[in-house]
Amino acid sequence: MPMTLTQKILAAHAGKTAVSPGELIVANIDRVLGNDITAPVAIEEFRKIPNAKPFNKDKITLVMDHFAPNKDIKAAEQCKVCRDFAGEHGLPHFYDGGEMGIEHALLPEKGLVTAGDIVIGADSHTCTYGGLGAFSTGVGSTDMAAGMATGKAWFKVPSAIKVNLSGKLKGWALAKDVVLTLIGKIGVDGALYKSLEFCGEGATSLSVSGRLTICNMAIEAGAKNGIFEVDDKTIKYLKQSGAAPPKIYTADSDAQYDQVVDINLNDITPVVAFPHLPENVHKVNSIDKIKIDQVVIGSCTNGWLEDLEVAAKVLKGKKIAKGIRCIIFPATQKIYLDALNAGYIKAFIECGAIVSAPTCGPCLGGHMGILAKGERAVATTNRNFVGRMGHVGSEVYLSGPAVAAASALTGFISQP
Repeated sequence: MPMTLTQKILAAHAGKTAVSPGELIVANIDRVLGNDITAPVAIEEFRKIPNAKPFNKDKITLVMDHFAPNKDIKAAEQCKVCRDFAGEHGLPHFYDGGEMGIEHALLPEKGLVTAGDIVIGADSHTCTYGGLGAFSTGVGSTDMAAGMATGKAWFKVPSAIKVNLSGKLKGWALAKDVVLTLIGKIGVDGALYKSLEFCGEGATSLSVSGRLTICNMAIEAGAKNGIFEVDDKTIKYLKQSGAAPPKIYTADSDAQYDQVVDINLNDITPVVAFPHLPENVHKVNSIDKIKIDQVVIGSCTNGWLEDLEVAAKVLKGKKIAKGIRCIIFPATQKIYLDALNAGYIKAFIECGAIVSAPTCGPCLGGHMGILAKGERAVATTNRNFVGRMGHVGSEVYLSGPAVAAASALTGFISQP
């Protein structure tokens, strides 16, 4: 039976020679992930399992990133639950304080995910790791608890959409513009419980962090996962991060897809997703002036070093517009340090931006960047639902780092 890339990974982990769309399977998992919001619930459920022990201490990762550094007493208590659990079971991959980073950037950086893995995480953007050729997907906290105890998870095998990328990005067009353009084409439910499988010569032209950005937002099209084929860039990245040797799978030439979407990267221009859905996509050069109050650059979507490099190119030597709050969040401590050494942090501070430690805070309206009623933000984050970054009467416009940085300089949605 011909299979897609995702189906091959699932079949291998389920001990089957083949799987088909819609089939229910139980598969071995290579990593279980939780954060300071979702892990406490999973830990509570884990403790209800008689004589439960971690299936493999090395394959469980807890990252304190959503409300950390702790924003209030409740956040502190949630982190303490995770901290105590990690200490009780001797989990080596517990990341807190100066060791933490935004989870979906931290795991690739630490070499905790490799090509061909199955990763489940109690966070919807766990689909990020498809950029490394892994099957990764978000699950509920109860499934996370079961995964920590058994090393297994159940899945309904997804059908797939093939996204054929050709050409090469030009100018200020970035990976974020690619995925927003795709979501604009197929809609927020266009890939509902399907695998988005990216291939073609255009895919190989993208950087690994660009691929991670695209897969991060697969869930915003309703997808079960997003995934790129492994190439030399992937293998080089995995070696540099110290990841386990890759297990490389490729889709069969006669694999069946529900749909094929062709995107020529040569045609991609900077875009922005208007409130209140990521599918509400407009080309920046075609919109009227929209006044903004805040800019957020960072998150698990666009907090990579290359994103900060783009922002620094736009902002260096200039000044943030009066009345605009520009907050920049490197995705990990290492990225922060690399950006510091490259001079990006200096450029950000001199232009009037605020540089924060890694945190998910503003993305989910948690802390450090909450919007008031009537305020508008341009953000390189991944969601712009009603009330996502604060008051239900606020608005979030999604963009890549180039547009976000340019908008901070003008006070209106702009491109360099």
